[in-house]
Amino acid sequence: MPMAQLKADRPVAPNRSDAAPAAVGPAAIPAPPPGTATMGTAMRSPAYGFPYLPFSGEIIDRLVHAWQGRFTLSISPAAVTLAFADWAMHLGNAPGKQAVLADKAVRKLVRLMVYAGAAAIDRDTPPCIEPLPGDRRFAHPDWRQFPYSLYAQSFLLAQQWLHNATTDIPGLSQANARIVPFVARQLLDVAAPSNNPFTNPETLRTVIATGGMNFAFGMANWMEDALRLMTGQQAKGFDAFQVGRDVAVTPGSVVFRNELIELIQYAPATAPSAGSVHAEPVLIVPAWIMKYYILDLSPENSLIRYLVGRGFTVFAISWRNPGPEMRDYGLDEYRRLGVMAALDAIGAICDTEDGPPPPVHACGYCLGGTLLTIAAAAMARDGDRRLKSITLLAAQTDFTEAGELMLFINESQVAYLEDIMWEAGYLDTTQMSGAFQMLRSNDLIWSQAVQQYLRGRRPEVTDLMAWNADGTRLPYRMHSEYMHQLLLGNDLSEGRYKVEGRPVALSDIRAPIFAVGTRRDHVAPWRSVYKINLQTDTTVTFLLTDGGHNAGIVAGPDRPDRQYRMSERGPDDRYVDPDLWLDSTPARTGSWWRPWADWLDRQSDAEPVAARAIGSAKRGLGPLGPAPGHYVLER
Repeated sequence: MPMAQLKADRPVAPNRSDAAPAAVGPAAIPAPPPGTATMGTAMRSPAYGFPYLPFSGEIIDRLVHAWQGRFTLSISPAAVTLAFADWAMHLGNAPGKQAVLADKAVRKLVRLMVYAGAAAIDRDTPPCIEPLPGDRRFAHPDWRQFPYSLYAQSFLLAQQWLHNATTDIPGLSQANARIVPFVARQLLDVAAPSNNPFTNPETLRTVIATGGMNFAFGMANWMEDALRLMTGQQAKGFDAFQVGRDVAVTPGSVVFRNELIELIQYAPATAPSAGSVHAEPVLIVPAWIMKYYILDLSPENSLIRYLVGRGFTVFAISWRNPGPEMRDYGLDEYRRLGVMAALDAIGAICDTEDGPPPPVHACGYCLGGTLLTIAAAAMARDGDRRLKSITLLAAQTDFTEAGELMLFINESQVAYLEDIMWEAGYLDTTQMSGAFQMLRSNDLIWSQAVQQYLRGRRPEVTDLMAWNADGTRLPYRMHSEYMHQLLLGNDLSEGRYKVEGRPVALSDIRAPIFAVGTRRDHVAPWRSVYKINLQTDTTVTFLLTDGGHNAGIVAGPDRPDRQYRMSERGPDDRYVDPDLWLDSTPARTGSWWRPWADWLDRQSDAEPVAARAIGSAKRGLGPLGPAPGHYVLER
């Protein structure tokens, strides 16, 4: 297919390029000395006469770890064992801490006994301890009745004491200090009275109401889920949201495709001859750990549809779901074949006859935002001015406080996870989903199990839940680089991350930045996202909204129940720490979508242009098929 060049002499890669990245295999396995044999032979050492092993010990280790990972949720047993050994030894050598724990145990027992006596007489006795914020297991009024209130109070006091016993241990390493309380909490949650049908008043009320049939319904639900899991089908109810029919329905077409991405251009809200749009297009870079259509869910929850309605020409990257053949694709392939290839295609499509193509408003979500900052820093270093602005949605550029995902990120866990990926060539979606579910086990595991298997009720499936179940895989090399260079090494923030052999610095970025954090984000905590203020010398607008990592971003334009805080910091303004910022920035009512779109309007200083047609036939970028394309459908 003939392709034209941009005015800046930057050729656009042909659609569906056959070029593959340079193969970089897994860690090199030491070869036996020259002249020795491999599999099937029995060459002997010339010095001692003993035969060499006919196989590599490293391969055996990797295969064993990959097999173990199927039963350990990809968590390294060595990492957990070492963490508890570290905790036990330091606690055993801290008699003062032991005395404090003994004192707390006695005090909590006395509190419980006093409460039990009072509650047995007066059912309106106030509780002696309240659940943690966000813990809704004991919110139902039935938990205030005796003896269920006693069960709940006993558990909450035990949970509090266990937290005291596993935190603030003098001398415990920082990595192990994160692992021990997390694992201890997971083990304790198994014994929560809310998970036991005989100590959960809500379940007992359901038993009475249904005559015990809830257990039959629950068993049927469990058998159906087990069958679907074994046959690789989606969970019950999720098939109600089909991609291209119920979600990802904003009109558009795939205008560019290579071995890693499909680039979707969305149709303007008005016909090309009847209206105008902003000259500067918008490029959305989602994380490849998720399907792109989280930003194009049902029409009322579609950020892409909202931007199109606000007069922007919107492009979105749809990442391919990698298989074992893509095991050697690294972060640079994602930058080069993803962000940079998309910018080249957008420049060709939006090119004008009398000047260069307009610059692009780039928006990155989660890990896509991290990749976008890497690309932006490299472009700034090289004098590439194609970015008009940068928006980062729940995206981190510093990983020293990267939230609960750092619980098991240490050298032991990373090496174990690499062995698991080495066998298959990728990190499977089930392994990732298990890790994310453990971070919020009360909401995503235990409460769901109680609801579906003890009470026999299926939850109402939403578009966001259906998207969350539509997972992707991560290539071996890319995820290994991500863990080593970003999570463990923090190379991007500290100026050691290299693009094309040279380091990049976030301080080189001059395009204005709009950063969004969410208050209950356990993946990218908002204080970590806020660090962009420390790393760049450009104008930064920071917005903090309600919700979590996903629900906080998918807010819908008409949400009077939501709040956000927003302020702008210029390159010469003094830094304000996040806690002071939170206290001094007033809250505003509504969705964050509107102020962001208004900000994009202000950054779009070029004259509006006629609404653009899909693709550019003269550039060889004609429509390849309707949105949402093919890659998003791969499983």
